[in-house]
Amino acid sequence: MKSFLTSFALAMTGILCVVLLWAALAGNVAPDLPSPLKTWEESKPFILQPWEKRGEMDQGILRMASYSLVRVAKGFFLAILVGTPLGFLLGSSTLFYRMFDPTIQVLRPISPLAWLPLGLILFRQSEPAALFTIALCSMWPTVINTMHGVRSIPQDYLNVAKVLRLSPWKKFTKVWLPATLPYMFTGFRLSLGLAWLVIVAAEMLTGTPGVGGFLWQEYNSLIYSHILLCIVTIGVVGFALDRLMGLAEAKLRAA
Repeated sequence: MKSFLTSFALAMTGILCVVLLWAALAGNVAPDLPSPLKTWEESKPFILQPWEKRGEMDQGILRMASYSLVRVAKGFFLAILVGTPLGFLLGSSTLFYRMFDPTIQVLRPISPLAWLPLGLILFRQSEPAALFTIALCSMWPTVINTMHGVRSIPQDYLNVAKVLRLSPWKKFTKVWLPATLPYMFTGFRLSLGLAWLVIVAAEMLTGTPGVGGFLWQEYNSLIYSHILLCIVTIGVVGFALDRLMGLAEAKLRAA
């Protein structure tokens, strides 16, 4: 309990320091930057009525965050659905790895700002284009970590499976999957973080309702306090997603 209170107090002190720095910059260095108090005053309708819907882009901040989270969930599950088997293939087959690793290394660093226009060309609609971009950009940590997990399986485990003459399915479920699962979860955690980053860019470019779309609309309207509200929301939701995935990973390692 004492350790928790100490960690909480330190975290609150860090947040207070950032808010004080923000207030100092708003008053002196950057006159156009709204102060924390002004941001709160202008953002109250979105915070105190978080699920209110007044218009397509005039909605409570939690409602808009929920739109983004639904898109992230769809894109993320698509990413792990494709990335996990691909990681197993790359890790288990030297031939497959030599064939496709150069292609993966070329595709991996491409920005979502480049993939989204291609998605719009392919699907001609913003929603599937956004899911395509999220999945493609966020799948690589899952692919790479799963591949490394398969490659790190001790040879003794594989030898025992061979001696016991396990079927391919039993070998996968009893040897490969348990040994690779911690690596996979690390990849899932990184992929989820990337998916949340990508959704903001995708919504900004497509103008769809969500945190990113709202941020872009308020920037074009020069309502800077709402931009800061979106930035804080993006950070808090990203933090919560990372902690939830971290808890899931910790429970898996303890099991």
